[in-house]
Amino acid sequence: MALQNIGAGNKDDAFYRYKMPRMITKIEGRGNGIKTNVVNMVDIAKALGRPAAYTTKYFGCELGAQSKYDEKTATSHVNGAHDTAKLAGLLENFIKKYVQCYGCGNPETEIIITKTQMVILKCAACGHLSDVDMRDKLTTFIIKNPPEKKGGKDKKAMRRAEKERIKAGEALDEEQKKLKKEGVKQKGSTKDGSSKAVSKKKANVSDEDNSPAGSQVDEIEAVADNDDDDDIQWQTDTSAEAAKQRIQEQLSAVTAGMVMLNTTEEKPKSGKNSPVREEKPKGNGQSNGASANSISPQEKLVIEIKDYLKKGSSASKLKPFLDTLSGTTQQVIDAFFEAMFDGAGKGFSKEVTKKKNYLAAVTQNEGSQLVLLNALEAFCAKASAEAVKEVALALKVLYDSDVLEEEFIAEWYEKGLNGVNKGSMMWKNVKPFVEWLQSAESETEDE
Repeated sequence: MALQNIGAGNKDDAFYRYKMPRMITKIEGRGNGIKTNVVNMVDIAKALGRPAAYTTKYFGCELGAQSKYDEKTATSHVNGAHDTAKLAGLLENFIKKYVQCYGCGNPETEIIITKTQMVILKCAACGHLSDVDMRDKLTTFIIKNPPEKKGGKDKKAMRRAEKERIKAGEALDEEQKKLKKEGVKQKGSTKDGSSKAVSKKKANVSDEDNSPAGSQVDEIEAVADNDDDDDIQWQTDTSAEAAKQRIQEQLSAVTAGMVMLNTTEEKPKSGKNSPVREEKPKGNGQSNGASANSISPQEKLVIEIKDYLKKGSSASKLKPFLDTLSGTTQQVIDAFFEAMFDGAGKGFSKEVTKKKNYLAAVTQNEGSQLVLLNALEAFCAKASAEAVKEVALALKVLYDSDVLEEEFIAEWYEKGLNGVNKGSMMWKNVKPFVEWLQSAESETEDE
C-alpha cells in the first residue's frame, strides 16, 4: 500500500516520519443508490489516530450527503459519486482541524472533551492545547461520540514496547559495529604478516641505536615482560612531588626552573570579576559579601530558568530545556514554577491562565501531574497571602484545560492534609474546589 506524509505541507519532506496510506475509493451502486466506498478508511484513521467514524462523518458534513461507517464490516460509505481527489482534499482539511497541533503542526495529538463541552487537541510533542472551532458540525458528533480514553496500562505497555524497540535497535547497532571491526581485523591478518614483524624489528633496532646505553637494559626487560601486560594494573603516582619530578625530567634545564608547583590549593580571590565562586559555610561570622556569593542549587536553577523564559522561547521547547538541568525532577519543576510566577500576588490565577501551555508542557510524563501539584504547594509556602487565596481558581483553570486530572488533585489533597504542612492556609482555600470535584463525580455516577 502506497504511503504519503500526513499533512499537505509535509508532502515534499523525504525524512518526515508520520505517514498514512493513500486514499482508495470505489463507486458502488447505480442511480439513486450510488455510493462512494472509501476502501482503506480504517487504515487511514489508524494512521491519524482518530476513529474512522469521525472522518466518514466529516465527509458527509462537508459534502451535504449522508454518510455511514459500519463498525461490524469496517466499511465507510458516502452517498453519491465522488472523486478520490475531492475526498483527499477534504481529508487534508480534516487533518488541519482535528489532527495537527495548532502550535507546532505535529499530528501526534489527542482529542479531549473538557468539562465545559469544548473540543480541544492536546499535543504530545509540545503540550500545546488547541481550541477547535465549535461552529464546525463535526464537533457536535464528537461530543456525542467521544473517543475512547487509553488507560494507564495501555500507556505503560506502549512505553515498554518503545523502550524494547530502542534497546533492540541499540543491540543491533553494536552487533554491526563488532562485525565491521572483525572484518577489518581479518583483512589485516590476511596481508603479509612478515612485513609487520620486519618493521617492528627495524623500529627496535633504530630505537636501540639512538637510545643511550644505560636505557637498553630497561627496554629489553620491557619487551620480555610484554606478554604479561594484561595481568598488570599500572598506577601513576599523582602526588605533587612526583608531578614535579616528571616535569623536570621532561622539560629542558632552562624551562624546568620556570615551572612552579603549589602543593597547597590556592583559594580564588573574591571579587566581581572572579570566575570561581568561593563557597563558605554559613555561620554567625559570615560577612555580607560571602552570603551574596553563596547561592543554593535551587536558586541557581531558578535563575537559569528565568533567563530562559526571558528569551521568549515557545512552550514546545521548554521540556527539552528542563531535561538538561541538573537536579531531581521535583527540584527542577519547583524551580520552574517559582521562576514562572515569582512575585505573583493578586491576579495569580490570571497568570496561570496565560501560561497554561507552559504548565501543560511539563505534565506529559507519568506522575508529572503530582510533581506539578507539589511544586504549587512549595510555591504557596513562599508566596504572598493574596496569591494563596487564588489557588483554587488556579486549580480550576488547570482542571478545565485538562492539564490536571481529578484523581491526582484528590490524591495530592489527601496527602497534604496528613502531611507536615497540614496547617497551611492553602488547604483551607483548596477544600471548596475539591468538594466540588467530588460532588460533580457523584452526580455523574448517579446519572
